[in-house]
Order: sequence, then C-alpha cells, then structure tokens
Amino acid sequence: MKSSLKSKAHASRPIKSEIAAQFQPPAMFTMPALTNPPPHSFMDDLHLPIWIKTQHSSPYFNSAMAQFMGLEQKPVNDEQWLQYIHPEDLEHLIILWRTATLTSKSFHKDCRVKHAKLGYRMCSLQINFPAAEQPLYQWLLSITDIHEEYEKQLLLSQQIFRQNKMLDASVDCIKILTPDGKVMHMNRSGCLALGISADEKKFGMPWLNLLPGDVRTAGEKALHLAASGQNARFAAKSLTSGQEVQHWDHILTPIIDENGATQQILCVSRNISPQMIAEEKLQHVIEEDQLTGLLNRRAFNKLFKMTLQDAQNRQQQVGLLLIDLDYFKHVNDTLGHTAGDHLLVTLGQRFQNCFDEQITVARLGGDEFAILVPHLKSQEQLLSIAHQAWMQMELPISYTGQSINGGMSIGCSIYPGNAQNASNLLKCADIALNDLKSSGRGGIRMFTQSMFEALKVTTKQLTLARSILKLDSIEPYYQPKVLLQDGRVIGFEALLRWHDQEGQLQLPCNIFAAFHDYELASGISDTMHRKIFKDIRQWMADGMEVMPISINAAPVEFLRDDYAEKLLKRMHAYGIPHHLIEVEITEQSLSEHGADYVIRALNLLKAAGIQISLDDFGTGHSSLTRLRDYPIDCIKIDKNFVERMTNDQSALAIVKTISQLGSSIALDILVEGIETTEQLEILKSCNCLKGQGFYFYMPMNHSDAEQLLPRL
Repeated sequence: MKSSLKSKAHASRPIKSEIAAQFQPPAMFTMPALTNPPPHSFMDDLHLPIWIKTQHSSPYFNSAMAQFMGLEQKPVNDEQWLQYIHPEDLEHLIILWRTATLTSKSFHKDCRVKHAKLGYRMCSLQINFPAAEQPLYQWLLSITDIHEEYEKQLLLSQQIFRQNKMLDASVDCIKILTPDGKVMHMNRSGCLALGISADEKKFGMPWLNLLPGDVRTAGEKALHLAASGQNARFAAKSLTSGQEVQHWDHILTPIIDENGATQQILCVSRNISPQMIAEEKLQHVIEEDQLTGLLNRRAFNKLFKMTLQDAQNRQQQVGLLLIDLDYFKHVNDTLGHTAGDHLLVTLGQRFQNCFDEQITVARLGGDEFAILVPHLKSQEQLLSIAHQAWMQMELPISYTGQSINGGMSIGCSIYPGNAQNASNLLKCADIALNDLKSSGRGGIRMFTQSMFEALKVTTKQLTLARSILKLDSIEPYYQPKVLLQDGRVIGFEALLRWHDQEGQLQLPCNIFAAFHDYELASGISDTMHRKIFKDIRQWMADGMEVMPISINAAPVEFLRDDYAEKLLKRMHAYGIPHHLIEVEITEQSLSEHGADYVIRALNLLKAAGIQISLDDFGTGHSSLTRLRDYPIDCIKIDKNFVERMTNDQSALAIVKTISQLGSSIALDILVEGIETTEQLEILKSCNCLKGQGFYFYMPMNHSDAEQLLPRL
C-alpha cells in the first residue's frame, strides 16, 4: 500500500495508544550461537533485513536490508540507518537508540522506515545488544515490515472509534429503575420517545404508567422478575400522537449488589420499528425469484393454498399450468449459462405482460414455471391461456445476435375436478407434463384420469422396490460378454434379479419407477454392489481368474455428487481391484439435470482405473463427436438396432456407422441383444468384435457364472 501515513498519523493521534495496545510485536530476531562473528555470506542468506556492527569491523548490512532501503555503498557510521526513519518518528527513536548504546539494553520500536520503492512503510525495529559474556557483535538491527497489518489495525481502530461515537448517540431509551418500579434516571432518547422535555423530566414516576395500558401486565411481570434478580424481556407497541404505531423491545436487567440483592434495574427500550419494516422487505426478497422477478416456489405455494381455500369458499374453479422448457440444458451447453438466464428472464417478462393481474406467474426453479388461474370458467379458458403462454416461446428470442431455439411443454390441471388440494393438483399437472414428454416434447396436455392410472403403477412399483430392499431379496445375475469371432467369455454384466413369493424370477422392469427415486435407486445399487463384491471376493479366494464385471448406475444416483466416492470406498472395503469393475451409464445420465455431477464422478472413477461404458447408445441425443469430451471407454449398441437390422437398412447403417466411427476414436464397441445366427454374421461383417445376448448365454446366478471362470 503506497498511501502516505503522514496524514493518517495526524488524523489518528487520539487512538494511537489503542493501536499500540492491540499490536503485538514480532518475535525478537536471535542470532544463532557462534564462536566467531557471522560471515557476510551467512547474513546475506537471511531474508530478514539486518544491519550489524561487530567488535572488530565497521557496520554492515545484508542483501535484504540493501534491497529494502535501496542501499548501494557500505555504511560510513553507526547512525547512518537513522536517516531512513520518518521525521515524525525520528526524535523519539534517537533517544531510545542513544540510551540503548549507553546501557547496552535491547529495545523494540514500531516506526516508519523508508522503502526503496514503496515510500515509508510501518516496520517493527528490533535493536539487539549481545550478552556481556558473548560479545559477538556490538549491536544488531533487524526490520520487519508490518505495514499491511498496521493499516488494517488503523482502519479497525477508526471503525471502533466511529462505532463508539454512534453508541454515545444511542437511540435506545435507557432508564434506571428502583426495584419497586420507579424511574430514577432516563436518557435523552427516552425523554424524546415519551415527549418529555429533558429540562422538565421529573423522576420518581412509576415506570408502568409510561407503558400503554394493554401491555402493563407484561411489564409488571417483567419488573417482578427483574426485582427478584432475573433478566426479563417483553415486546410492546406504542402510539404517540401524530405518529405511526411503533414496536418496542424492552429488556430489564437487575443490578445486583455483593449480597445478591437487586439494588437497581437497568431498562433498555429499543424501537424495533425499522427492523420490522426491514423484515417485511426481507420477506419480499425471500419470496421473489432473483433472476426473473417472479414469485419463487415458496411464495407460490403459499399463494396457491390461499387461492384454493378462497375457491372452495366461493365454489369456483382454479386452473394450474406447469411449464417446462424443452432442451434448456442444450441452450446452456451451446450458448452459455448467460444465454440460458437471458431466455428465462425474457420469458418471465413476456408471461407478466401477456396475462392480466389476476393470473399469477411464478418460477419454481431451473427452467420450470407455474401459472395459477383463479376464477376459472372452463377447461377451454385454461387451454387458451396455456396456448397464450406457449406462444411466448414461439416468438423470436436472441442473445448477442444468436437465436435461441427451444420449445415448451405445458401440463394442465383444474381444481376441484382433478384434485382437492394444492399438492395433488400440482402432482396432476406434473403427471400431464411428464406424459407429454414421454410421447414427445413440446405442446400442451390436460391431465386425465388415465394418467392417474399410470401414477398408481408407479406407486405400486415403488412399494415393491421398498419391499424387496427390506427383505434383502435382491440377487445379482451375470450375463457373459463374449468375443463374436469365437464366443470366448471376456467379462460379465451384473443384472438385477429377485424371486417373488411364488419363487418366480423377476426383472427390473417391474420396479422401473424406483430408478427415478434417489433413496430407492441408491438402496438397490448399494445392495447390488455389496453382493457383487462379495461374489468377486469369494471367486478370488477360490483361485478363480475373475473377469471384469459391469455394474449399472441410474442417473438419479449421481444427484448428491458423491457416487464415485461411495463406490470406491465400498470397493476398498471388499478388497476389489479397480480393473475388475466397469460402470455402465445411459445417455440419459449425460443429458439431464445433474450431468455435471455425472461427468465429475466418471472422471474420478476413470482416474482410479475403473472402465466406463455408455449403455443403450443410439437411443438418446449423444453424438460420437461429443463422446470424446466424456471419459467413456466403451459404447454398447442398443439391442433395438440389432433386432431391426435384418429387415431395416437404416438400422443396419447405424450399426455400421457406430462400429466404424467408434473404433476411429479409440472406443470399444459391444453389441447387445444378439439372439440369432443371422444377427451374429451381420455383426461380424460390420467388424463388431464384442457382444452379449441369449444366442450365447442367458443371465445366470453366481454359481453358474463361476463355471465359466478359469482357474489360476
């Protein structure tokens, strides 16, 4: 910091003693024990600026001191260093110095020293004189630059000084009361609050009489507690003629003598009206989406419930639109997050401008909006409003000269026809929205009861998933992976299976909904990992040559951003070598919310030596060129292409393209779902090398899989 300290020193004289009290000098520089005076080379190796006078030579300064002060020639006398001291600090320092030279007593002094480039710097000077029995040198001066710390302390002290001045002008009403509640003293703020002139104040008045009548009971209780030696506090309102209602916070603190008896009571009354106003403003900030200025989810839910309650009382309908922007992540990925924010802000403004004030628009988070329509007359009216909202995305939107292309999906529901409360009505709109997305994004869809049937299926699947977890019924089955040329087994994919109450083997499709629920998906994954790793450990102990095993990961498992850490910890606990595990993800994992978490986890796993495979490739939106950006080792061609390629030339072309381009960017290709000789021969002709399917092996339990493992 190059600012001069001279003006600051004059301005801060009243608080210099306070600074000195707060400032702790650095530890004293101590020369190491030597039998001879230290050589110049030793001193030059020290980073601390030093000026030394030995018994048998002229004064000497080291390289650090020369650099600090800008010195080029040897010192000519013992006091030459004093010319680099600030004039305002010099007089006192000279007295200390000359006294010390006479008494040979070391001393410490904080003062300003002229730096070669930075002007005067506040430094800590330490003058050392040796012990009489070891006179290795006459004196030694060391300098420590404490300028930055000094400036901070100076600023802090100035702040404290200003705060103290503010406290002296406190707006709190302070009163001293007797134990029986009479006013002994009142400050200026207290007199002003009560409309009493400072010249006319008459003490001895009952304090309770100064309170509004409706709070005197609370005041009397607080006074009784304080008189008995306990702290007390209560809130009250007051209304002075010509003013608005004021809110006060009263704190009564007993002043106790040495015998524990209350001699006086300190009463501090604070006007908290500004705080109440600030809380109201804060409430407004809390309920507003900072990006778009619309209501946020919290405020919307509050208004939603109130609107439905009013509609119930008036026997009216309420419409709800749940809006999701299609491919919003693609906008962020291609144009940047600022472009995505611009899109959200633009749509928020358009929504506000195209609807009347009775219709409420909120941003629930991310790219999700909600529109609440009170006093709804019909379903047609709601669909018309939904179409009006949908059209806002159809109007051109550009950012920095580039058009933002996207779409909008809207799910609709109506109270009381679809649901009787806010949570269920929101769920109905969400069901309609998801139904629309599952059949192709973009458009408007009203909730119907048939969609609710799908929800029942989901609920049934979730219940079943919880049951098999509780009963620990999960059993991993292993489907071999082979070389297509000779059918030799090169690895396995671990698949989820369990037996129902009748002993029938069940497939994961029966609990599909569970893989969209974090807790259930994680619980299933944990159980699968535990049992797979237990099988691997047993095979290793039995002397088997264990081949790499693939484990599947649902997209939702990555949402807490700790998937990789948990998997690696679990593998370590079972002693599983990293090269024996391959993690399979789907394209959905790389395209949905939380993809950043997925990529971070994959990078961590890849660095640990775990292979990464992309399952069902070709069914999503990934491209081979983008795969180079992901830590992927293998892509699996979806069985849907294998089923169609014998009769569908486009499917066959896709298989050929994936195989050729995949190998060109150094990715393994594995084909799923091989079931016939014809399919196998076609895949061989496409230069596909690896695969799996019922043509080779059905998924098998650990005992059968063990039969395929060679012994070491």
